[in-house]
Amino acid sequence: MRSAAPTVPDEDDDGEPGGMREDAARGAVTAPGRASGPPRGPVAAALLSGVLFCLATALSRTAPFGPVTRNIVDLGQQYLPYHAYWRALLRGESHGDAFLNWNSGFGSNFLGDIGTYLSSPFDLLVVLFPADRIETALYVVTALKIAAAGAAATALLLRLRPGPWPVAALLGTAYALSGWTFNYGASVPMWLDGLIAFPLLCLVGEWARTGRRPVLGPLVVALAWIANFYTAYMATVGAAAVLAVRLLTTDPDGPAVRERLAGPLRAARSVLIGIGLAAPLVTVVFLATRVADPTPATTFAPAAWTDLFARFLPATASVATPALFVGTPALLLALTLPFQRAVAPRVRAGWTGAVLLVTLSLQWEPTHLLWHAGASPNGIPYRQTFVLCGLLVIAAWLSVAGGVPRPVTLLAGGALFGALAWAGRGSADIDRWTFPVLAATLLLTLGAALLALLAGRRCGTRAKAGARPAAVPRTPSGAARLLPVLAVLLLLAAQAGETAATGKRIEEQQRSEVSWAPPLGPWHREMAAEVARADAWPRYRTDPGEVPGGNDTLLVGGQGADVYSSLTSATTSSTLSGLGFGFYAKGRHPVTLDNPVTDALFSIGTRMRSRPAGPLRQDRPPTATITATTTPVPPLVTVRPAPHPSTVDPGDSAFRNQELLLGARVYEQPAVRRTGHTLTARCPAGSDVWFWAPEFHGTATLAPGRGAVDFDGRPPAVRAPMRALGTVPASGAVRIALRPDPKAKAGARTGERVRLPAQAVGCLVRERLDAAVRQLTATGATQVRATGHTVTAELVPGSTGIAVLAAPRVSGWHCATGDAAPAPARSHRGLVAVPLDGRATTVTCSFRPPGLRLGAAVGAAALLALAVTAVLHARARRR
Repeated sequence: MRSAAPTVPDEDDDGEPGGMREDAARGAVTAPGRASGPPRGPVAAALLSGVLFCLATALSRTAPFGPVTRNIVDLGQQYLPYHAYWRALLRGESHGDAFLNWNSGFGSNFLGDIGTYLSSPFDLLVVLFPADRIETALYVVTALKIAAAGAAATALLLRLRPGPWPVAALLGTAYALSGWTFNYGASVPMWLDGLIAFPLLCLVGEWARTGRRPVLGPLVVALAWIANFYTAYMATVGAAAVLAVRLLTTDPDGPAVRERLAGPLRAARSVLIGIGLAAPLVTVVFLATRVADPTPATTFAPAAWTDLFARFLPATASVATPALFVGTPALLLALTLPFQRAVAPRVRAGWTGAVLLVTLSLQWEPTHLLWHAGASPNGIPYRQTFVLCGLLVIAAWLSVAGGVPRPVTLLAGGALFGALAWAGRGSADIDRWTFPVLAATLLLTLGAALLALLAGRRCGTRAKAGARPAAVPRTPSGAARLLPVLAVLLLLAAQAGETAATGKRIEEQQRSEVSWAPPLGPWHREMAAEVARADAWPRYRTDPGEVPGGNDTLLVGGQGADVYSSLTSATTSSTLSGLGFGFYAKGRHPVTLDNPVTDALFSIGTRMRSRPAGPLRQDRPPTATITATTTPVPPLVTVRPAPHPSTVDPGDSAFRNQELLLGARVYEQPAVRRTGHTLTARCPAGSDVWFWAPEFHGTATLAPGRGAVDFDGRPPAVRAPMRALGTVPASGAVRIALRPDPKAKAGARTGERVRLPAQAVGCLVRERLDAAVRQLTATGATQVRATGHTVTAELVPGSTGIAVLAAPRVSGWHCATGDAAPAPARSHRGLVAVPLDGRATTVTCSFRPPGLRLGAAVGAAALLALAVTAVLHARARRR
């Protein structure tokens, strides 16, 4: 029922009977832009979103409110380490700068990683936390992003159509704490910037449609694309769809066609200028993506419709299906929109059509590729789902903003919801909590609807009674004031309880089904202290070895091979894997290799080794005994003879690759005889046996009496590093027993035969290696200085051949000898190289991220366009 109290037309009339401000009996507030005081709806949504997210975390006993780790998959292996390093960089405690990260991958493009993981303004908050509270800092950043998304969504709803701000706040919270947030965003915090960006970009579309804020609009677009351009792209596509619906459903008899076309043109201008302002960062990330290690091609396979319907329900989790949960109250209201006769038919048709089309776009490969900028992603295939969650919340708001839908409308929406739940009942994503939580939520929602309908009926009855003249304002009775409040409280209980239970169950399911890292603890703190004591950069590198979590050097310091980034260069990955290093994540996560030859190649003078005190646990910080070993190694810059053009291809041999890069023969590579799972060979007595089997999953044992060594090859995602098996006995006989893991994938085996490289065994003669190290040290740089992204080396006078910097030759390196002009660095078997003519005594190499100059030029042009826009708008206002 609708109140008979006076109403005021909305400034953005949708042509709907409900496009009015309701009186106090409806719980309405003044429209945004005309209200006095703080924006109650956005503030309430921000607080409620943050509190409910924390409540879900506490219920699941997850840190920081419980003992169990949150560090699952990429949260522990990428975002936590990167934020730890970001804090160190911002506080001036790192060796690199914004261009180059010396800690990871022996030198990597850090500006690209900033644009991918760390460019959100919220990420700056990590500087306020101590180094041993970085997990708490990241959780606070995550909670604040979710709160900001709730506030932004609420502001958008109230801008689209005025209505009761408590209901708008509840729906904004439903958007911020959707299944997408719990299942994807909370464990990939950079994507949460897209969650914030979608409602903000929709507001930019509204400003463009009405000719307002031509300067603020591009700035909002720029901020969204700088914060996370990947999800900002999806949010921009979604905002364009929202703008199209608004243009088709608003003011059909209003401005002329020419004026109506001005709105999309203004929106396009805002988007282009905004992206241009973000170009200095976006172009760097884009070009870094072009040279990143390629992941295997992914063929899109749509989710089963049963699973898709199930994901609208609470307490469902999967990375293979779209996370569509927005809360039962919000979904019920959205499903009533097609039947809400208080809303104009064109509005109902437009928004219902938009929801259906976007839902279908999730399941069709061409539109799937459109959502993901033309490349089907590895891993989670439904990253754009937050846009559909936003459309559902908008539909819910349009249905309820003008008043509670009539009983018939509620029944129709409830019937649709029942059909949806019935269709998804057989999905494997349904949890044992799903239907009990759903039943409780439906009861609370039904109670809220009955109270709201009763309040509307009482208000309507009083209006019809005409107890007072129409010109005299009436004061609602106590019951008329209390019933709407009780209805909102029941709706709050329904939405909050279901959301908290869903978040709890998703966190628990993720911990049991995906990889995880333990909480930071004594192992990490003690390793960081030991690395700091041993650090001698740039005289030589200090490698912390393996610590639990991944991206070890970002967490504890040092300069090693370990790096995990979506932008890990193909050069880094191929160079290191060719030398016997292992990797995870299909090549984008190279890991350390404890090998004296590669330590000499990369000037690793101090190597840390850890012995865990026990197995890793989710609810207990790890501890370990740490030892440090320092050995003589060549300097960071060495001098080699000019490579001969007829150099023999090493083929499938990491041992030969190491020797060619070292410039000396240090391995005996014996002929290996293979009998079943046993390898036999002969090597010099006292040499070290190294086994290289990147695809082998199982154990290898050097007989007799040696311990078994684990190998974890799982192609194509994981390559096992080269590992030492022991010392060759006096007899010179080498016998290696292999025990494949029976669960190993077929990719690592051919029938029952373990697939090995042509040269899987190498015997390292230490005396030869020591001689090679002495030679490289004698002819190498006499002094090396490193400042940020630049390395300068003093050479022995008369040096000829090539100077080799022990860093992968990724795109962006420029080098010069003496006073010569810098030129793109050359490559010597994957490392940075500079030709020498015997005259220069210094070599200087600097790294500049590719795309920075182009991005700066585009950014300057966009800034000029923004200034011109501001001037033209100011003149138009004066006229």
